[in-house]
Amino acid sequence: MNDEQLSAAARDHLWMHFTRLSTYQKTPPPMIVRGEGAYVYDSSGKRYLDGLSGLFVVQVGHGRQELADAAAKQAAELAYFPLWSYAHPTAVELAERLANLAPGDLNRVFFTTGGSEAVETAWKLARSYFKRVGKPTKHKVISRHIAYHGTSMGALSITGLPSIKADFEPLVPSGIRVPNTNLYRAPAGTAGADGTDAEAFGRWAADRIEEAILFEGPDTVAAVFLEPVQNSGGCFPPPPGYFQRVREICDTYDVLLVSDEVICAFGRLGEYFGADRYRYQPDIITCAKGMTSGYIPLGAMIASDRLAEPFLHDTNSFLHGVTFGGHPVATAVALANLDIFAREDLTGHVRAHEDLFRSYLRRLEDLPIVGDVRGDGYFYGIELVKDKATRETFNDDESEGLLRGFLSKALFDAGLYCRADDRGDPVIQLAPPLISDETQFAEIEQILRGVLTEAWAQL
Repeated sequence: MNDEQLSAAARDHLWMHFTRLSTYQKTPPPMIVRGEGAYVYDSSGKRYLDGLSGLFVVQVGHGRQELADAAAKQAAELAYFPLWSYAHPTAVELAERLANLAPGDLNRVFFTTGGSEAVETAWKLARSYFKRVGKPTKHKVISRHIAYHGTSMGALSITGLPSIKADFEPLVPSGIRVPNTNLYRAPAGTAGADGTDAEAFGRWAADRIEEAILFEGPDTVAAVFLEPVQNSGGCFPPPPGYFQRVREICDTYDVLLVSDEVICAFGRLGEYFGADRYRYQPDIITCAKGMTSGYIPLGAMIASDRLAEPFLHDTNSFLHGVTFGGHPVATAVALANLDIFAREDLTGHVRAHEDLFRSYLRRLEDLPIVGDVRGDGYFYGIELVKDKATRETFNDDESEGLLRGFLSKALFDAGLYCRADDRGDPVIQLAPPLISDETQFAEIEQILRGVLTEAWAQL
């Protein structure tokens, strides 16, 4: 097909995800055809800096021939076989490798095809586990306001975004929300007298989890789902001591701590797992995205030995599975992807460059529209405000005009692919490929400065 035919076919047949289809009834959608390193190219040959790693996915960068070769080699040897009572070598090798990388005794790996399935699997395991250890009423889950945990019905029930749930309600019951760790928007008095005591705020936020457990009844709560850095809302890092206090609460009430690392795992925060970055021990890790750098879909739930133990006896079985979970080609690509991580020390590269990345983004704090710059590793959010002194945010109509009416298109037209989002307060999110360095940081800052300056002038 030529460009005109592709655009027409996209308009008539392609149902794009989380997209207002009306946007492209008269205007063709951007057509990305190629990627190389930290950049992608459209059908006219224009280059864009991939400031979001696709969708927090392409850790090692675009165009890695060895990952394509690993997929082709495996497909020629064994294109498919299920893990339903059978095994194949690449799934076994990857499971062992992930168990060795994961913190503590997280030694059991259940493969899925993506993050929503991994979250769904974790909730089902929590319910199934507690039934087998004589606590059948423990089924509820706690998660944070504005947090995104996936789109399948169970994962969506854990998600804390009312706007993307309304069309599909009623959902799975038993989801409970607690405050997130947005220090910039900390309620008065929770972060010390001047609002800057991060440790006090973290303690307050963690204690709300205990409060929710006690309110619901500890004998009804199965798990707490938390991202190391909360994505939705604009990259909320944990305050000092937050996860240590959450771990203490979970131990007290026999509640599982699930670290949802679909975004944060595989180098995004400078470690293979975000739990290592912030030094806490989860009972389960859910992951996907960067495991294969997006070259093929794959996800996983990694569970502790304690959670697997009841299923090692008698006729017990975890009655759950997905056809393509642990696909031979996907697990082969993941192994090759992890080989690149090890050979190029990508986690070390992120740790060595994250301060420089942060410094480039914080240069934007001199702009009147930039209220807060927050994040860790290669994962940052820039919150936009109407009044810097009072931290006044934009109303819904203003946010719509700013983000969708101007910023998204203007940033893309300027050569930067990133996310302008208002699931919460308006933010710009950045998560470049882990191979990025000062060249890309400077380019990001330059484009953002120009576009945000123009946006402010239009307000």
